[in-house]
Amino acid sequence: MSRFLQADIDLRALIHNFQFIKSIVKEANQKNKIVAIVKADAYGHGAVEISRTLQKEKVDYLGVAFYEEAVLLRDAGINCPILLLFDREIEGIFKYNLTPVIFDIKHAEKLSRYAKKKNVVFSVHVKVETGMGRLGLYKNICEQVIKIANMPNLKLEGVMSHLSVAEDRDWSLQQINKLKELKNCLKTLRINPIFHIANSAGLFLDKALFDAVRPGLILYGYATNRSLQGITPCMTVKTKILDIRRLPKNTPISYGKTFITKRDSLIGVIPIGYADGYFRRLSNRGFMIVKGKKAPVVGTVCMDLTMIDLTEIQEAKIGDEVIILGSSGEEKITAWDIADWSDTIAYEVLTSLGSKAKRKYIY
Repeated sequence: MSRFLQADIDLRALIHNFQFIKSIVKEANQKNKIVAIVKADAYGHGAVEISRTLQKEKVDYLGVAFYEEAVLLRDAGINCPILLLFDREIEGIFKYNLTPVIFDIKHAEKLSRYAKKKNVVFSVHVKVETGMGRLGLYKNICEQVIKIANMPNLKLEGVMSHLSVAEDRDWSLQQINKLKELKNCLKTLRINPIFHIANSAGLFLDKALFDAVRPGLILYGYATNRSLQGITPCMTVKTKILDIRRLPKNTPISYGKTFITKRDSLIGVIPIGYADGYFRRLSNRGFMIVKGKKAPVVGTVCMDLTMIDLTEIQEAKIGDEVIILGSSGEEKITAWDIADWSDTIAYEVLTSLGSKAKRKYIY
């Protein structure tokens, strides 16, 4: 058997989640725009297919981290506006009709000179610091934004910031108020940029819904508020049982003898390991689903293989389907479950597993 890890991506679930987001933001403001975040290969779901689907759904913008991600979408025929979040690319902005996010004056000046040379006008968004401590204008912010807005051949289309702990309402309101202060400061400008700060969790903070929102995780069916109803996970990750071994009590399993059978056991060998994005931290902590039942991971997760205890699933056979992420029967494993077992977050689970698996799209 060759390496086999498949991710089924349900585009119907994506559309459902997008419409769910749309219902929230349009209720607050019919003119509110949606910037769908498809960076990191759409959180492991495949940026091209996800973007094609969202473009058909009339998304306002797509958001990517770096230039190469934008080029991939343009080369695939995606023609809706693309917001370039973290890159200093200049020539490619012109070539591929991208909308850059400016986070320092020097970059703005270079863009302005290049746009003037090409006799074009670049639409830009400016990022400002309100409490993330990562990227964005952070000194004399209003003056700097006005300076950028007045630069030749630049059109200030948007002003943005980023919520660092959207689940912390009090802290988020401090960030939101800083952006509001900036908006009031810019009232003297003749242009009217759109303001945006809300990420997925920020969708549920009324005051964070300025003129646009930037949903990411929630598009793919997950939320930091795990009890949130109304969204559906898009990704199911699965493989097959490679081998089954009947082993006596006191048999060590995998590297380091971190697990020793306490009874005569049925051990399944699964062709997935940390090379596939299945974290080594899941050793003796994770679960997989076989025949609608959860089977615990036993022993150390290897580079290419992981062992599970099938003693309570005696009907299991070589070649049977194994659900890594998803549901079968009454059992379910979510990205948050895997995140909890491995001391990480759902974002890392999705990007790790999705990026390594062979994807199959369900329309």
